[in-house]
Amino acid sequence: MFQRISGWCGASLVAASLVLAGCGDKAGADAPGFAGMSQIRMAVRGSEDDPRMARRWSAYRDYLQAATGLPVKTFESSDYNGTIQALSSGQVDIATIAGGGYANVYAQVGKLVEPILTIRQAEGDMGYYSALLVKADSPYHSIQDLKGKSLGYVDFNSTSGYLYPRAKMRQQGIDPDSFFGKTSFAGGHTQSVMALENGQFDAAVVEMGGGDPVHGFTTGAPYTMARRGLVNMDDFRIIWAVGPIPNAAIAVRTDRPQAFIDVARGALAALPYDDPELWRDTGQPDGAALTAVDYRHYAEIIALRKADIDQRRARAGGQGGRP
Repeated sequence: MFQRISGWCGASLVAASLVLAGCGDKAGADAPGFAGMSQIRMAVRGSEDDPRMARRWSAYRDYLQAATGLPVKTFESSDYNGTIQALSSGQVDIATIAGGGYANVYAQVGKLVEPILTIRQAEGDMGYYSALLVKADSPYHSIQDLKGKSLGYVDFNSTSGYLYPRAKMRQQGIDPDSFFGKTSFAGGHTQSVMALENGQFDAAVVEMGGGDPVHGFTTGAPYTMARRGLVNMDDFRIIWAVGPIPNAAIAVRTDRPQAFIDVARGALAALPYDDPELWRDTGQPDGAALTAVDYRHYAEIIALRKADIDQRRARAGGQGGRP
């Protein structure tokens, strides 16, 4: 089971919502080949819109435990920043993290954290999309129609819900900081969809997958919510989509024993083949697998995050604020 902890043992990380239990517990005997490691600490961000995610992380945990002979403790953060700060600080050994979150980690610690695996679909796709969603009965049919209107982002550290669409808007000649009349963060993809449904935004930017802008999509927060009866997809319309965005990564601390990193990469990559039924049960379509990557796979996201921060600092400086 996942552990949710509400307080720190000893020192804390600023603004981090993921915390680790067991501070002060005595470590057990080291596993052969994993010098200094008596357990594996894995961080994941909870998915408020897809309960299958919990089964996926459980499968990862169980495979790591069997392959390494070490107990694996899975810690679930309540927001993006929790996983980012836990991984950056070394409070965990391995984590699942989206591209934008990894770019944040990379900016803090460089190659002390490196992605090792990502999901590749059967047809070879290794990405997903960001889409602008509006109400179907609204007058908005293109992104240009949203000038001066309100837009809901997901989270500052969300790749598809903030970083990537803002970069692509700029490339298309739209300044996201001045084009919209009002922008704010909903806190999650599900929250963004519900805020749009309730009229809090004129449009919301959310993750989409299982297709492309030409042929349509089949996965993403609104589709998952519709399957659960929370919303009706007929109530929404996609008016703009960009991508593909590199799929989320499984990333490790590179200051851990190399033997651990190698075993973790091999064990998790074998999961779809060793137990395809369990793999499908985690929500993966037939033919999907985990494939090896490194930081270069996320080079565009790293660059886009830096450019976005530089742009906002320049704007703040030009308006008399601190850059």
